[in-house]
Amino acid sequence: MIPGVDGFMYPNEIELQWGLLIVLYPYITGLVAGAFILASLERVFKVEAVRPTYRLALLTALAFLLVAPLPLQLHLGHPERSMEMYLTPHTSSAMAMFGFVYLWYLTVVLLLEIWLDYRVDIVRMAQSTTGFMRLVYKALTLGSENVSPAARRIDDKVGYTVTVIGIPSAFLLHGYVGFIFGSIKANPWWSTPLMPIVFLFSAMTSGIAAVLLLYMASVKVKKIPIDMRCLDTIGKYLFYTFLIDFTLEMLDLVHRTYEADESFRSLDFMVHTRLMFSQIILQILLGTLVPLALLAANQLWKFSEAKRRVMYLTAALLTMVGIFAMRWNVVIGGQLFSKSFLGYTTYKVSFAAREGLFTAVGLMILPFVIFVVLVILLPPWPERSET
Repeated sequence: MIPGVDGFMYPNEIELQWGLLIVLYPYITGLVAGAFILASLERVFKVEAVRPTYRLALLTALAFLLVAPLPLQLHLGHPERSMEMYLTPHTSSAMAMFGFVYLWYLTVVLLLEIWLDYRVDIVRMAQSTTGFMRLVYKALTLGSENVSPAARRIDDKVGYTVTVIGIPSAFLLHGYVGFIFGSIKANPWWSTPLMPIVFLFSAMTSGIAAVLLLYMASVKVKKIPIDMRCLDTIGKYLFYTFLIDFTLEMLDLVHRTYEADESFRSLDFMVHTRLMFSQIILQILLGTLVPLALLAANQLWKFSEAKRRVMYLTAALLTMVGIFAMRWNVVIGGQLFSKSFLGYTTYKVSFAAREGLFTAVGLMILPFVIFVVLVILLPPWPERSET
């Protein structure tokens, strides 16, 4: 009898090949896509209410995008070989082609839009600062110091075009992550055509929630009044997006239950045993139903500003927990049962290993450190950027 194993499992199935770092990979990538979609609401769809979070959302997307490939790099036995996928493209490999999707989104979309939006401010700061920071801002101008009205109009037009291109690119970025899991037909937990769509809407949900939290934290640190109209609008879009995401997940569940193929009994056993806490309690109850109820209550009734802020804060935090639990259930839960459906294994998170809890916590803290640096370098607040 092997400890932690019930029933019959093949030897190569006892130890999970994908651990906590691979859970972080789709989670962090989803925050990028969701934050960019929120930023596009103001730039493309002219939702003026979310203007205070436009630049904040772009910097959030950049901070998390810079960290997104690190879980994969740490998971690899030889991370230096990852450069080979750029030198020798392999179009039949979903993971290899993701590298090109990532570079496209980072360089052509996100960095270019941020530079175009900040270019005038960068030129001004290059002229007003001294010492080392003057050299930094001078380098960031890329030699373009024309801030005439005509040049600004060109920046706006090109920036608008980049944002329009960036919307399907954001969909592609995280839809591709869902495709990687959904295309692995050997695993019935992942093999569903709804997987890319579910991943996409859950990414939008988590990204919007992350920007909402960072906005509330930023105005608290800056000691400036919070824009409740902006907060209410973000909460509204978070509610709508989350509702669509939950509906898609329930649709997938109903389809699996009705179809009830040979894998259904095994999956049902997993949900009622090993994934009871992470899926039923964390993902569905605390991470989905409670935040949806809080967001719906704010849509139906007019609470005071203080109560609305607490409700939005609680809903956003629980949403982040719920989406992470969803990623955990997909990545880890999909490996806990045998392909023969006759056995089940367990997964224990180590602490100080390469793919342990300590590394994962560090990877989750790193984007926020980068975000703070970006906010100091490129202030998203109008009163700072106009000085």
